[in-house]
Amino acid sequence: MDKPRAASQGRSAAPPAGAPRAVLFDAYGTLFDVYSVGLLAEQLFPGHGTALSVLWRDKQIDYTRLVTTSNDGAHYRPFWELTRSALVYAIKKIAPDTQYAWTSGGFEAKTEQLMNQYRHLSAFPENREVLQQLKARGLTTGILSNGDPAMLGVAVRSAGLEGLLDHVLSVDAVRRYKTHPDAYALGPQATGLEPRQIVFVSCNGWDALAATWYGYQTLWVNRYRLPFEELGTPPTRTGSSLRDVLSFF
Repeated sequence: MDKPRAASQGRSAAPPAGAPRAVLFDAYGTLFDVYSVGLLAEQLFPGHGTALSVLWRDKQIDYTRLVTTSNDGAHYRPFWELTRSALVYAIKKIAPDTQYAWTSGGFEAKTEQLMNQYRHLSAFPENREVLQQLKARGLTTGILSNGDPAMLGVAVRSAGLEGLLDHVLSVDAVRRYKTHPDAYALGPQATGLEPRQIVFVSCNGWDALAATWYGYQTLWVNRYRLPFEELGTPPTRTGSSLRDVLSFF
């Protein structure tokens, strides 16, 4: 879904010729901290919180790839459904002793608590400042995410970012998750720009790599000091926070 373009009043002149004209952000892991659920997970499953949040995320991404690459996407399911399925798997694997609670409803109640927390993930503290500076430079801004429209709408509102985004793009429109090219193509389609005129920002190395392959200029936000993917194509730039996107301008 697209958000209405913000009013141009107060913006600076357009960026110089040759500079990127838009910035699109991945949402989960980049604007919103997917591991912020770990505290609640620890309260619900003592001793397992961190491991649960990590496996939940890993299985969530595994499922997006599985449904995209199998039978030409015939098994597509919205991101919210995959997120819940990934959580159930993670709980069963990390805390199998809690499975007895399926019959009493306790397991289901804990699952729903964590899913509700996922709707309102913590936003990284620099988000608003960076988006404000990009808008002040006259740039088009947006999200390009695996999240389905309802999920993204809640997350954006919870973080107070509504007025700072021109587009909130969900792969649900094409029923193909990243890293499928159809997912990345949503950016040029929405903005009317060539991929090389757009900076794509992601905290996920695999996402930054695939976006680079697609043709975007890319910023990999390496918050966790990880090695980049060993497939021979570096991102355009690497940084440690969203503020590093400002170096493109």
